[in-house]
Amino acid sequence: MLVAKTHSPVIPHPSPNHNARKTGIDMLVLHYTNMPDATSALARMCDPSAEASAHYLIGKDGRIFQMVDESRRAWHAGISCWLGESDINSRSIGIELDNSGNQPFPEVQMATLEELARNIIARHAISKGRVLGHSDVAPLRKQDPGKWFDWARLAKAGTGLWPEEETFTISVPDPAEEACRLLAAIGYGYVEESSETILLAFQQHFLPGHRSGKPDEKTIARLRQVLALIEKNR
Repeated sequence: MLVAKTHSPVIPHPSPNHNARKTGIDMLVLHYTNMPDATSALARMCDPSAEASAHYLIGKDGRIFQMVDESRRAWHAGISCWLGESDINSRSIGIELDNSGNQPFPEVQMATLEELARNIIARHAISKGRVLGHSDVAPLRKQDPGKWFDWARLAKAGTGLWPEEETFTISVPDPAEEACRLLAAIGYGYVEESSETILLAFQQHFLPGHRSGKPDEKTIARLRQVLALIEKNR
């Protein structure tokens, strides 16, 4: 099994839930487990009947469990889309974080994630703009890693994108149309199905204190900032 090199020991915990990739790796997708504890999450993702898995799980205590070899396709993203690509499992590494979805992430867990993520994106040459949450690639179904996840911190650690805070005055003839255009250009799918839901997913990631689902001035400005950063880092 290919094991990431980190200061935290990587504990093998093999899952049978994987298959062959259909393409190379160019994404990192983050999740929360939404389960009582790491033991429960590991049991589920190693149960063949669950048909779910991830490459890694990081416990609240910072322990790293590896369920699937990075060369294999783990089953973590489900029905999802990014920049028109629908088989996200084939092109991504999936990391689960032991978290119910309603609690902060402990310092040791975040520090371990930063180290593991840096290791993964360096080895696979993953663009910072393709370090995403499950809610980014499956916004109609999922909310993880959730409102407590600190995306700004992750970006400061060199494993994601985060625009500098700036004040803009934005005036566009049709804010809703402009928001849809920008969301699609960034990579979000399903924009035509539910633009409000997709805006909420974007705001949770890049405007966590401003989750309105509306294409207001602040959101349009942030969308433009994020797109500019992504284009710079592609």
